[in-house]
Amino acid sequence: MKGSISRRDFLILTAKGAGAAVVSYGLMGCASDDDDAQTNNNIGFNHGIASGDPLTDAIILWTRVTPTTEGEITVSWEIATDEAFTQLVNTGNTTTSNARDYTVKVDAIGLSAGTTYYYRFISNGTTSSIGTTKTLPDGSPDSVKLAVLSCANYPAGFFNVYNLAAQQDDLDAILHLGDYIYEYGRGEYGSDNAEAIDRQVLPETEIFSLSDYRTRYAQYHSDPDLQLLHSKVPFITVWDDHEVADDTWSDGAANHTEDEGSFEERKLAALQAYFEWLPIRPWSEGNYAEIYRQFSFGDLVDLYMLDTRVLAREKQLDYANYFDGSVLFDEETFNQDLYETERTMLGAEQLQWLEDSVSVNNGRWQLLGQQVLMGEMKLPGAIALNAMSTTDYAELGALALLAARIEAGDSTITTDEQTYYEANADKLTADALSLLSFPELPYNLDAWDGYATERDKVLAIFNDASKNLVVVAGDTHNAWANELSNSDDKIVGVEFATASISSPGLEYYLNISDDAIESTEDGFVSLIEGLKYSNAKDRGFLTLTFTQEKVESQWHYVDTILSSEYTELTDRLKVATSNVDEPGLTFS
Repeated sequence: MKGSISRRDFLILTAKGAGAAVVSYGLMGCASDDDDAQTNNNIGFNHGIASGDPLTDAIILWTRVTPTTEGEITVSWEIATDEAFTQLVNTGNTTTSNARDYTVKVDAIGLSAGTTYYYRFISNGTTSSIGTTKTLPDGSPDSVKLAVLSCANYPAGFFNVYNLAAQQDDLDAILHLGDYIYEYGRGEYGSDNAEAIDRQVLPETEIFSLSDYRTRYAQYHSDPDLQLLHSKVPFITVWDDHEVADDTWSDGAANHTEDEGSFEERKLAALQAYFEWLPIRPWSEGNYAEIYRQFSFGDLVDLYMLDTRVLAREKQLDYANYFDGSVLFDEETFNQDLYETERTMLGAEQLQWLEDSVSVNNGRWQLLGQQVLMGEMKLPGAIALNAMSTTDYAELGALALLAARIEAGDSTITTDEQTYYEANADKLTADALSLLSFPELPYNLDAWDGYATERDKVLAIFNDASKNLVVVAGDTHNAWANELSNSDDKIVGVEFATASISSPGLEYYLNISDDAIESTEDGFVSLIEGLKYSNAKDRGFLTLTFTQEKVESQWHYVDTILSSEYTELTDRLKVATSNVDEPGLTFS
């Protein structure tokens, strides 16, 4: 497969111990605190603890130790059904070293389904904080509740969204849809307030090497709000682009140039650091690149986590390549390229895995956890190309229609309309009229809109199998809700997209004033068929609650990320519901 990581690359990562987990079967005994190799080596658990990839009988536990003296460090763990650790169910010990950045990953198996566990780590007399985690349910659970988050840019602001998510006391798991870190250096993207709020990135420069990526992960894991959420709920994660570089595709990235060295080497370093620092389980032994995998919450929800970035994505289309040097747009060639039948984001192997998995799974709900918007987001070309705001387009579009009526001698033109036209006719410049004539275009070619034929294939998998499809997405930094339709205009599923944790959104890119936010949001919903909800301003996350009858999405927002003191924006809270076998959306 072009651009995929080779078997040789797998072996390189395996030899380096990238993200390898120690399998723990039960009560195995703990390490002695008087190990000679650790004498006088003070140990800290400065980067917290975490759990992830829960199954009905197993879960990944993670930590990192910070020693004062380099060398091999022995670390033990304890898992219990009570917070006092009198009912131990799994113990053991392992060693870590600089070779894996002093991270520790344990795959604790033999656990009971749908059970809350407490865990902690111990090294050289120092005990970590206590974490709570939960295995997946089996049978027929009454409900499943998940939180969905993405896009945490450390210098852009405080991780108040992580803190707010940690206040939810009934979550079964966190779905983190990528951009767990960002690769930029100081003074680059999202850093406008970094110095003022003391959140400058480490290292200072853009990250390229394994050491760079490890340092950036260490800084993120020093954040108290991220540590808090990790300690309370198991994470199920996938990467997006910024874990490597902006707009990553299989063989490169927009934020990687030839003079920056080998992209393959950079990618391998990024993936190694990801598996070292995240509580993720490789889905096959020795494979630390293919992260698409599935989880079943009893017979209620089958979750598929997809990789739309690293394995097989073809390079994104670029509108700049479809202009003839003037304002004329080559729509025919663009559409030929856009709808090319083999154009792929997932790759044939991952797509086949998804189809095979869906065909044998019988969960009441089928949930796709993936990175980018799946809903069709076509806008008037002038807006899609950021040449006009939605407000300007509405004004100029209405003015152009009025001009056409006047030119045609429409007898219904009122005096007020004639007066308004005469006062504003000068706004209809040649450039404005040219922009108004642009065809509808996808707003974001990095999303599924840039891979439309494969999107149709994915939707067909679920429609042909008569499944209740729910898609969740991140990446855009804004919240959305879509009704997903196939080429026959049949609604075959719904999509809920989360706002970002701290990365700026449309309010930043389009310079939307607070006074214009609601009109912009309403404009998107009115202009885009299938789009039912938009939040173009606020940072936040969403929760999904599944029952046998319905799925409910609730968006939560914070009022600021520029101070660690925040409140929840209850006036912006939104709830969307989709009933089983009726995939449309209703709101409250």
